[in-house]
Order: sequence, then C-alpha cells, then structure tokens
Amino acid sequence: MELYFSTGLAGKLKRKVDTMLEKVFKLSENKTTVKTEVVAGLTTFMTMAYIIALNPNLLTGFGAAGQDLWNGVFLATCIASAIGTFCMAFLANKPFAMAPGMGLNSFFAVVVGNIVAMTGMTYVASFQAALVIILLEGIVFVVLSIFNVREKIVEAIPLGIRLGISPAIGLMLMNIGLGSNVGVYAEGNGFTTPFYVMRDFFGALTPSYLQNNMGDTGFATMILTVVTMFVGLFVILAMSKKGIKGSVLYGMLVASVIYWIGSFAFLHTNPFASLATASFLPPFADMAKVTLFKFNFAGFMEIGWFTAITLIITFCIIDMFDTIGTLVGTASRAGMVDEKGDMPNMKEALLSDAIGTIAGACTGTSTITTFIESAAGVEAGGRTGLTSLVTGVLFLLCMFISPIAALIPAPATSSALVFVGMLMMGSLKDVDYGDVAGVLPVVLMLVFMMVTSSVGNGIGIGLITYSVLKICTGKAKEVSWLTIVLAVLFILKFFIVF
Repeated sequence: MELYFSTGLAGKLKRKVDTMLEKVFKLSENKTTVKTEVVAGLTTFMTMAYIIALNPNLLTGFGAAGQDLWNGVFLATCIASAIGTFCMAFLANKPFAMAPGMGLNSFFAVVVGNIVAMTGMTYVASFQAALVIILLEGIVFVVLSIFNVREKIVEAIPLGIRLGISPAIGLMLMNIGLGSNVGVYAEGNGFTTPFYVMRDFFGALTPSYLQNNMGDTGFATMILTVVTMFVGLFVILAMSKKGIKGSVLYGMLVASVIYWIGSFAFLHTNPFASLATASFLPPFADMAKVTLFKFNFAGFMEIGWFTAITLIITFCIIDMFDTIGTLVGTASRAGMVDEKGDMPNMKEALLSDAIGTIAGACTGTSTITTFIESAAGVEAGGRTGLTSLVTGVLFLLCMFISPIAALIPAPATSSALVFVGMLMMGSLKDVDYGDVAGVLPVVLMLVFMMVTSSVGNGIGIGLITYSVLKICTGKAKEVSWLTIVLAVLFILKFFIVF
C-alpha cells in the first residue's frame, strides 16, 4: 500500500514538474523533451567544465598570486557562470551556456600585469582594480541591450558574413580540439612547454624523433591522448549516425574511461589520486576576503582616464562580437533563426550576457560571455532554456564537486569539440560563391577565427573586407552606415596604438 502511495505521489509530482517546465520553456513548441534537454545541458557542461579550473589558473598565474585569490576566482567562475546561464534560460529561453570568455580572461590577466607595472600595486590590488573595468563594461552592455543598440549591431552584420560565422566557429572548435586543448607536458623540454597533437604528433618527422624530444613518459601520454581523442570521436560519429540522442555525451564518457584505463595500464598513474586529498567544501571565506565586491576604485583611478576608457572599449568590442558571433553561429546550426538570419529573443540573450558580466565583476572574475561549447548541447538536442538551466545548476554543484569534474580528461572534451565543429561547417553550402565580396570575407573569417582563437576578431576582418570590397566595386550603397562604422572601429582596434 505504501509503495503504491509513494509511486502515485511520485507520479503526480513528476506530472506537475513536467507541466511547469512545459509552461516555462515551451518544450512542445520547440519539439523537444525534458530528457533531451537534460542530456543536452549535461553535454554542454562537460564540454566546458575545463573553464572551472582553467580560468582561475589563467587569472592568478596558476596560483602564483596566492591560494586565497585562486579560490576566490574559482568560486566566482562557478557562481557568475551559473547566474549568466540562468538569465539565458529564463530571459531568452535559449540553450546557451555562459562562462568567463577564453581570450578575454587572458587579456584580463595581461591588463592586471600591466597595472602592477604601471602603479607598483600588488597583484591582488591590481586584480581588484581591473574588476572595476569589468563592472563598467557590464553596466555599459546593460544600457546598450535595453535600448536595442547591440541588437541593431547584430542586424548590421551582412547576411553573407552571418552565414560564414557558424563554419568559422566550427573550424575554430576543431582547431581547439585537435590542437591547443590537449597539450602534453613532457620531460624532453623540462615540463615547461606543451607538445600539441596536430603540431607535434602529426607534424613530427618520425615517431622516434618525437619520442626523443618528449621522453618515454611524455610520448606514451601523447599516444594515449591521440587514441582517446579519436576513439571518442568515432564513438560519437557511430552513435550519431544511428540517431542516438546524447551521442556526444556518451562518446565523452567512453573516451574518459579509455583514458583512465590507459593511465593505470601504461602510465602507471592513478587518475583518481587527487580525490584522496581533495576538499569538497567551497572556500567562501577566501572569496569574501579577496574577490567578493572587492572593487579597488582608488587603484583604478591610478591607471589614468585615457587608459581606462581604452581598456573598457576594448573589452566591450571583443565581448560584443564574441557573444554575437557565438549566438548567431550556434543558433543558425540549430535552426533557431528566421529567413533573414535573425534569432528571436536576441535582446534578451544579449542582456543575459551583460548581467553575467556584472555578476562576474562582483564575485571576482573576468567578462562572462556565451560559450562556443554550447554548440555541443545544441547538437545533443537542446533547444530551450531548460538546457541552460541544467548547465547552470551543474556549475553551482561544481562548487562542491570540482575535484570530480576535474577528472574529465582534455582528450575526451576534444572528441566533442571536433565533432561539433565538423557539423557547423555545413553552413558553407549556403554562401554565394558567385559574389567575391561575399566569399572573401567568409574565407578570411575561417582563417582568422582559427588562428586568433577569437570570434570577434574573425567577424571584424570579415566586416572590414566586405565593406572595402563593396566600396571598391562601386556597390557602396549596399553597405549600411552601421556596417561601415563597425568596420572602422575594428580597423582602429587592429592598427591604432594608444
């Protein structure tokens, strides 16, 4: 009787939850289910979980600035990513996740170092001064988003360039997956410089040459990395071909198991050893001490108004176009755009980005932006904000289980990135190859995004090329004034030294 009652109660509760989720996220309208969205959210999280440890490493010189700052940035990464992603879920109802942007966090670290050199302040004090820049950037973006300025900027990007954004991002994802995402440190160079799969493994003259440079352990690690990556990729491809939902997630899990077994068998290391000494209690005290609302306005004033304004504008430009590019490219891949290439609820999505950035500044991290890895969740079937909600919850949970999340090896993540990147290349078929002014910007975008690892820089060179070609071919009237303004701004960014 009790079992029957419990089962009945559980059934009623499930129906109520399903009804609520349907009402909030419009699952039926978007042709998706709760299960699909949960799997998609988990997939997105697993492909971008690396940011949880990588971001505090980059912003603190891999802990050189002190453990308390590292801990504060770690928690800020989890909390700000969750806040931004929740905003994306409930304001825009889109399956996009947010976190401290790669490239932007590296730039932030450079800025902190420059402030140290300019003012003589400590790294922590300079870090807190740089957080003021991020706060002001976020406030500017909120204003621009509310008044639809950022949305107008999206509309100013020509359709041809928008069609090229998704493939360009795809090529960049594959480059990250096959290149920089799986660097292996080896005794051959004193564990200082990483060897990379594409550059060093496949680029080596002979395997013996690479082994001599890396050392036996380093070479074995590289072999395991390559095998893991491609096995994971083949599993994803096979399962996707059979129409299995969540193929990306399952492929990553298979790849992770292979890497763990290989670590035991060939590297004679325990991949779970870190769990023995790991702490599962969030270091809130450190966060409150050094990063939570720790804005150093006095230090910010010391860098000078001209420098400060220049830095704010630079952060704004990079963030704006990284976010726009990711949203447009990923939405195009998911079929979330109309016949003009516009994405519904773009204003809300951009506002989510702005709120996330303010949250990042207040908690203690660099600019929050929409992550390219969201494409993995979209490919897994994610179509609504429920995907984002799941990802955001997992970010919060990581405050307690970060040691477990850190166990997912980079090669497993690379499998997903390569697969998703390959799929995103499909939009190239829609490019008008009969129009030079339309083709050349796309080609340059493909190269620039891959080489610079920046969506914004890729769009910038596309806009410049498009505008110049149209003007030089007597078709200046086809270019909107806002497109020309954006092109000029990127020219200033690329060539003017302040």
